[in-house]
This record gives sequence, structure tokens and C-alpha cells, in this order.
Amino acid sequence: MSKTLTASRTAVLVCQGRAAADGLVAPDRFADPTAMPLLRPDEREAVEWVRDGTPPRQWRQRVDYETVRASRDMMVPRTVAIDDAVRERPGPQVVILGAGLDGRAWRMPELAGATVFEVDQPASQQDKRERSARLSGRPPAFVPVDFRTERLSAGLAAAGHRAGEATTWVWEGVVPYLTEAEVAATVAEIAAGSGPGSRLVVNFQTPAASIGFGRLLARVLMASTGRSTVWKNEPWRSTWTPAAMGRLLAAHGYAVTRDDALAETAAGLATPVPRRSSLPHSCVIIADRD
Repeated sequence: MSKTLTASRTAVLVCQGRAAADGLVAPDRFADPTAMPLLRPDEREAVEWVRDGTPPRQWRQRVDYETVRASRDMMVPRTVAIDDAVRERPGPQVVILGAGLDGRAWRMPELAGATVFEVDQPASQQDKRERSARLSGRPPAFVPVDFRTERLSAGLAAAGHRAGEATTWVWEGVVPYLTEAEVAATVAEIAAGSGPGSRLVVNFQTPAASIGFGRLLARVLMASTGRSTVWKNEPWRSTWTPAAMGRLLAAHGYAVTRDDALAETAAGLATPVPRRSSLPHSCVIIADRD
């Protein structure tokens, strides 16, 4: 196992986005009361600026404000699409892959009767354990796995996952950081651990030149404040079309039942979030195995 792994910085940004939206954006469809408690005091500062809707004047703070606001606009439709899919078919077992600072095990009452497993690389998971001590309720079973070097099935089996039973898999915000071969290998592992009635909810990015430009712009803006972006050590390695992802899932016994483009999800909210440029290129596919 690599000794250079550190806790994910993008996980913090994602959590900041959810915290900035909680109770303010599409409150009839979106809520995440676990997000703010999972953040440390210094990470909450930019969240409060966004929640107040008052952009700071100082440049460094303004960059942080815009970064968290963009995360908020992405996270609301992404969370709504995934939560809806989980509520429809929670299953007796739920596995959250690359969990980061996900709070579903604590905040979703639909999971109260399920055994929830959170899988993540060891450094990020240790960070999550420390932060989640602030949350009340039954924690998930923590499963440390580096998707790039270790077998998912072995880690889950050791934690008590039953491969022959129905499982709802949540694979959010991870696919872009894996190569195509690593994504395919993970899908094979998921399929091997999926009994009849399983559901896979997978979020991925579609190919688009504008995404690369946006990440470059983010690097330039952050560099202007004397810091590196959260993606410095977490580069994107693959993008997928819905058709290509559907073919991969079908090859492993999963049938796509719904394909949600986040721009459409955002437009359908009673309190619509601004249509950020990245929304049309982020998708959530729901696939079932009967």
C-alpha cells in the first residue's frame, strides 16, 4: 500500500458545498445536517460566507467563497439524484464507495434498518472517523480500501458484507479519479458482491473540453492566492459517456433503469440552483440487478 496517501481535500470541498446549501437551497428536496459538524472551524468560515450571500472583498477569501459556492451548486442536484435512487431501493446492505465525508449513514432514516459500509482509502477514512465523532447515531462499518491497489471484495468480506444478498451501492465522485481499467475492475468487484435485487448508483463525468478549462482556471485562481487547488494530488483519469458506462454495467449483469443529467435535476428543483457550466457534464446512472 502506498505510504504517500493523504486525506482527500476534495472530500472537504464537497462537504463544504453540502453545508452551504443545507436548509437554504431546495429545502423541500435537499438537506444535510451532518455536513457542518463534519467540518473543522477553519473549513466552516467560507461556508458561512456563502450561506450569508456576502462575497468577501479580500481576494484570497473571495476565491474560497467562489470555490465553495460552485461546490454548493453541484452538490445539491447530485445529492438529490442519488438520495432519491437510494430511497427507492435501499436494500438490506448499503455500500458507499469512496465515502469521503458522506453523512448518509447518519442522516437518512431509510437506512436505519440496513447495514451500511463505507469504503475509502485509509488516510481519508481515518480523517472521517475523527470528524464523525461529533455525529450522533449508529456509525457505518468502516472499510479501508485503496481502489487503485487493493481488492474491494476482500475488504468488504472482512467487514461482514454478504456477497449473495441484495446491496445498494453508492459510487459518488470517485469514477473520474480512476483509469478506465480501474473503473472496469471495480465494476467487476461490485457485480461479484451483488445478489439479486441489488442497485448501483454511479456518478461520473462525461467528456467535455470545458471541464479541463474550468479546472485549469481553478488552478490559476488558487495559485494567485499562493496555494494549490484541492485537485493537485487528485487528478482526473477518466470520463465516460452514458452509453459507454451503460455497456460496462450491462456486461456485468446490471441493467440501466435511469440516466439523470444533473442539469435536468437542477432545473426540476422548486428552488433551482444556478446552472453552473459543469452541471451538463455530470451524470448519475441508476442500474439494477434482478
